[in-house]
Amino acid sequence: MEQRLSLVTLGVDDLGRAVRFYEAMGLRRNQSITEGVAFFQMGGIVLGLWSRDQLAADAGVPGGKGGFSGVSIAYNTRSEAEVDEILATAERAGGRIVKPAQRAFWGGWYGYFADTEGHLWEVAHNPDFPIAEDGSISLP
Repeated sequence: MEQRLSLVTLGVDDLGRAVRFYEAMGLRRNQSITEGVAFFQMGGIVLGLWSRDQLAADAGVPGGKGGFSGVSIAYNTRSEAEVDEILATAERAGGRIVKPAQRAFWGGWYGYFADTEGHLWEVAHNPDFPIAEDGSISLP
């Protein structure tokens, strides 16, 4: 299997609210496919938003909104200051700061926000994970 992450789909309860949040974060919604779903190009991957219940049904698992899903999405930055900027943007867009930016045990600077649907995003600057011009990172 080729090593690739192509698309991350988040199940949401309120598609309109979630779209407004991600647009306020600076993402641009793809206008080709918009009926009941939203797609945002994010570098080499696509972020999708779809009804939580429809996503569960599509996967063949029970729906409903439980506690922590065991998943977070990470956005790595090129500087510590950018971590603070992204967290502030998320809060202005309607997200909730879950963990304010702070020094990490691994030496970087990071924090967490939850989007309007409660999905966790880690925002981190890790000096050991350099970011290429195209936005990709490579493990040391």
